[in-house]
Amino acid sequence: MRVLVTGAAGFIGSHLAEALLNRGDTVVGLDNFNDYYDPAIKRANAAFLEGHPRFRMVEGDIRDRPRVMALCGADHFDALAHLAAMAGVRYAVEHPDIYAEVNVGGTVNLLDAARSSGIPHMVFASTSSVYGDAKILPFVETDPCNRPLQPYAATKKAGELLGFTYHHLFGLTFTVLRFFTVYGPRGRPDMMAYKVLDSIFSGHPVPLYRAGQMYRDWTYVSDTVQGIVAAIDRPLGYEVINLGRGEPVLLADFVALIEQLTGKRATLEPAPMMAADVPSTHADIRKARELLGYHPAVSVNEGVSQLCSWYLRCRRPQALG
Repeated sequence: MRVLVTGAAGFIGSHLAEALLNRGDTVVGLDNFNDYYDPAIKRANAAFLEGHPRFRMVEGDIRDRPRVMALCGADHFDALAHLAAMAGVRYAVEHPDIYAEVNVGGTVNLLDAARSSGIPHMVFASTSSVYGDAKILPFVETDPCNRPLQPYAATKKAGELLGFTYHHLFGLTFTVLRFFTVYGPRGRPDMMAYKVLDSIFSGHPVPLYRAGQMYRDWTYVSDTVQGIVAAIDRPLGYEVINLGRGEPVLLADFVALIEQLTGKRATLEPAPMMAADVPSTHADIRKARELLGYHPAVSVNEGVSQLCSWYLRCRRPQALG
């Protein structure tokens, strides 16, 4: 299978590209190496992938319509895994314009490129943030998700809807995967798990919202990637599917586990929960089990242990430097 992976130098994208290569696929990655966080981190991910003979990285921006159209038209891709996006809830509140440009405009460019070049199947990375402050737990895909609390979620919901439109009009198969608090090696520096580790080894304070009394459906990156690969292999028409673990853990307990495993304390600063945030996320994963054969295998204890081991091996010198 030949797969185009957007955002291939990022956290989840690099893991996905690696998993596809390991099973024998040919992968072309597209990434613009922007400076939302240190581009050197993405460069390192790309360098690791570029050592593989069946991988090619293309440096480009999904907002560059001619570049996207040319890339898709020059190859015969069997599927497009669209993970490139401006991510992050808090940054989106201050910079909604770039989220609209990348997450909506860029997605339209890819949809048009897939249609014109005959790519039959697209998998779209969405987010549990589209559920907003849903009162019914666990979150079920049939929730209307029509009251997003911040621009990031709103732009991801727009991408989901655009996917349905292209499925309806042009027959493109389009699978929406709603990710739930993915963590693990190569994680973004703005993510909570990474920030806690940085705080432990650098002394920099990290805000602990609502005294840590917030539940998150922490999902280890390899489990998320398992679900993405299954979605690539199973064109389903148009479907929206949760990819979480289905077992929420209190933020305070998650932080305490990191501290326990490292034997050190983070510098935590109490902070109120932001209006853009929610007290709980919890994925109903019955649909993922049924349609994708999805079975998350990594417990939070095991996942945090692997994250800490990777950080101490690969990132701690930077934190101490």
